[in-house]
Amino acid sequence: MAGASPSGVAAILAVPVLAFGTVFGIMLFGGPAALAASCNPAPGSETGVSIDPETVPNTTIAGYNHDQLVNAAHIIQAGKDLQLGVRDQTIGVMTAMGESSLNILDRGDAAGPDSRGLFQQRDNGAWGSYEDRMDPYISSTNYFKALLKIEARDSLEPTIAANRVQRNADPYHYARFWDAAVEVVEYLAGTDTGLRQGNGNNVCAGGETIPGEVNLNGWAKPGAGPVNGGYGPRGIIDTPAGPTPAFHFGIDLEAGGCEGPIWAAQAGTVSQVFQDLSGGWIVEVDHGGGVVTWYAHMYSNGILVEVGDKVEAGQMIARVGSSGMSTACHLHFEVHVSGDPVDPVSFLAEVGITY
Repeated sequence: MAGASPSGVAAILAVPVLAFGTVFGIMLFGGPAALAASCNPAPGSETGVSIDPETVPNTTIAGYNHDQLVNAAHIIQAGKDLQLGVRDQTIGVMTAMGESSLNILDRGDAAGPDSRGLFQQRDNGAWGSYEDRMDPYISSTNYFKALLKIEARDSLEPTIAANRVQRNADPYHYARFWDAAVEVVEYLAGTDTGLRQGNGNNVCAGGETIPGEVNLNGWAKPGAGPVNGGYGPRGIIDTPAGPTPAFHFGIDLEAGGCEGPIWAAQAGTVSQVFQDLSGGWIVEVDHGGGVVTWYAHMYSNGILVEVGDKVEAGQMIARVGSSGMSTACHLHFEVHVSGDPVDPVSFLAEVGITY
């Protein structure tokens, strides 16, 4: 797979030399102990919260109105009655947001015309009667009973845990609702759950990571391997958008092929979303301390973030495409330090991510 360097021809003239140990010291921002605070489950998340649906005030939170908040309260209480922690309760609210916008739907959809209720539960005998599926407390109880059966759910991203119950076609469908779910749960419970700012929405590993999983240094693989093109000089490759430069300023990752998930390598801010001169789309994430990462070759409809968005390590930010100087779908990934591109494989190895 051909992955041109979006850095441009000018960058070919100067290839920087970097002491990676220095960069590693900059990027840890206090070391593994500090960054481990973003791991799952968040402190206190093993303790459930409680809310009487009858006491929900007539207000709007995170765009959800009173009736929707009452339904969220039923979800929270069903989880509490099963002695679940607040992380599980929040996963339940997140799931219902993604399935029904916290409405008790008396209709299905193309994927499930017999789906009903807060969780769009099917009429297959697994979720009780029609009346059960339309009752917010009973349907929530049945959802949580299924969640309890998910092996090692605390080690999974909330969206993955939810998907293993719901079997949604897109396992990352629910991730976009996490922050709103945390806000609703915290408001209704009147407490800080410890799940804000990504806590509880990342999975941290002490050893070898899988794509999208965050290690104890706060870094994640931006896409699945293998590496099909490395950093450094290479032969020029002809692509539909023209010949590639003779120096490759990043690495090419297979990343699951067309439409495969692309994850932010570390927490940061989306600083640019743009097309290079060949028409290839690039997402730039600024991680602070002079470190920036680039993700390239997506199509415009595969970019899931906007300039100014705050992203967490391991957050899905795009889908793999083949725009610009590319001959097949893949992720071109670059790391820039103080404005200069560096070898991503060596840089990532210093922060505990290996390919």
